Amino acid sequence: MTSLWNMLNKVNPNLFPNGPGFLISYEKSIGQPKIQITYHTIDKEGSEFSTNSDLKHIEMQIERARTMSPGKFSNNKNRPDCFLKMIKNQLLTKEGCGKDVRHLEFEFVSPAVEYEVGDVLEVLPGQNPTAVDAFIRRCNLDPEVFVTVSPVEVENNLLRSHLNAAKFPIKLKSFVELTMDIASASPRRYLFEVMSIFATAQHEKERLQYFASPEGRDDLYQYNQKERRTVLEVLEDFPSVQMPFEWLVQLVPSLKTRAFSISSSPSAHPNQVHLTVNVVSLTTPFKRKRSGLCSSWLSQLDPQQCTYIPVWFHKGSLPPPPPSLPLILIGPGTGCAPFRGFVEERAIQSAADTTAPVMFFFGCQNKENDFLYKDFWLSHSQNNGVLSEAKGGGFYVAFSRDQQQKVYVQHKMREHSQRLWSLLSEGAAVYVAGSSTKMPSDVLSAFEEIISKESGVPKESAVRWLRALERVGKYHVEAWT
Repeated sequence: MTSLWNMLNKVNPNLFPNGPGFLISYEKSIGQPKIQITYHTIDKEGSEFSTNSDLKHIEMQIERARTMSPGKFSNNKNRPDCFLKMIKNQLLTKEGCGKDVRHLEFEFVSPAVEYEVGDVLEVLPGQNPTAVDAFIRRCNLDPEVFVTVSPVEVENNLLRSHLNAAKFPIKLKSFVELTMDIASASPRRYLFEVMSIFATAQHEKERLQYFASPEGRDDLYQYNQKERRTVLEVLEDFPSVQMPFEWLVQLVPSLKTRAFSISSSPSAHPNQVHLTVNVVSLTTPFKRKRSGLCSSWLSQLDPQQCTYIPVWFHKGSLPPPPPSLPLILIGPGTGCAPFRGFVEERAIQSAADTTAPVMFFFGCQNKENDFLYKDFWLSHSQNNGVLSEAKGGGFYVAFSRDQQQKVYVQHKMREHSQRLWSLLSEGAAVYVAGSSTKMPSDVLSAFEEIISKESGVPKESAVRWLRALERVGKYHVEAWT
């Protein structure tokens, strides 16, 4: 900004009657929070805000909190579609192998939502109660007070608040639990800038101002993003900072739902939803252990305890195929999740009528450690099952670490290029699911090679052929990080 003022001063000195060296105080440059908190005195005895635990009350709490939150929730996600409870929590990977993948089964505890194979379930994760209490204590907040949160707009240079949610107060602790990601997501740079205003210890103020400056950008990246520091950890590292709740609501990252591919067919499991969840865990450069908020929470739920899980259903990138459509499925790792539902559905359809062939390419590291749903796939690939070669399909597994040379799904595809081309020629649809890193592009390249080789056309023609397949809705990819 200093260089800009100096240059503008050279262009037109009249712009700066007091010279270009003027300073706006840091506090004034930050401005006021864009959030207003209204505190309410509510008679808890007999009021509608009393803490009963029925589903309607929980649903109302979630909707109120998320309606008031400044976070942007897509697809009208304030009110959950329904609630589930866990009935099964099964470890799919070998214990101690370094991976933790779970098969989770849920039952509807509120009116069931109709879904199809290929649909996606979004889960609002619960936060660690210890972390929530620590955040409330650290920020000197009253967990029991009732609040409404509303945006403040600038109109004619006057601050004006929209109290559209004023008649729906909620407990401060509930608001934090349901909308503010205090112990998982890393904060943005602006939080450090605002914290520097409220720091009373000089060394903390200087450190925060440095982090917020262009010169401190790299060090902030190392401290914050690389180490995946949470808001709670940042606040604990700067104990002299006491921020008003308005600023915290504005600056703490929103608690987001997490999306999972549904791994069950509603025809095979009425009133149930199944998920295949990889429990995320990693180690930072400074050897801090980090785990995914939602996957860890789900993995620790006990089916014996009735925990209500708020969820939303929506369409994913994998439309349910008709029984007459031949399928080529590629799903390494937890990418197999939606295809478990596809195979269950096709098996039920085949019991009543003739169905088209299904080829499925699965991949994992080791046969003994992470061969997810091994018995399920093998049972459907034998005795004229929907994945059997006798039915025109097939089930092929790439174990990437069981030999010196790494083998991935694309290698298995090339091994069976003739049969793949035969199914494609019959009008098969391709479904790819799994990690969004290299896998989808490697699989696409393998298809280009297979089509070029088996049909005897140049690579460019194979690329055009695949693009045409995409255009007619027969090449689908659902990938995630």
